[in-house]
Amino acid sequence: MTVRFTDEESEALRIAAEAEGVSMNDYARTAVREQIARRAHTARVADSAARGAQRYAEALHRLGTL
Repeated sequence: MTVRFTDEESEALRIAAEAEGVSMNDYARTAVREQIARRAHTARVADSAARGAQRYAEALHRLGTL
């Protein structure tokens, strides 16, 4: 796989990687893993909220929040 960056993105990546003391490749791989984890977490939270809203729909309705 090849990822292409603009000149500005490449420079920002170089600066960030240098500040962390890692290679640009390692920095980019870490950023991708973190983004994937964030999206998975967001999906789990949304799923949990939907299940909670369904489970407690009657109580939420009585409280006027639904």
